[in-house]
Amino acid sequence: MSDPNERLGPGTYLTPEEAKEFHKLFVSSFAIFTIVAIIAHVLVWNWKPWF
Repeated sequence: MSDPNERLGPGTYLTPEEAKEFHKLFVSSFAIFTIVAIIAHVLVWNWKPWF
């Protein structure tokens, strides 16, 4: 097990490397979600414009 002083901030159980890996996954997941949402909005707009 790694040194507890190596952890990021109080109340977290992630090392800096784990935090970077989690952040990378979170950002990529959010980007994919955003792209899917934009595509869905464009398709709905083409089907039934709301303005």
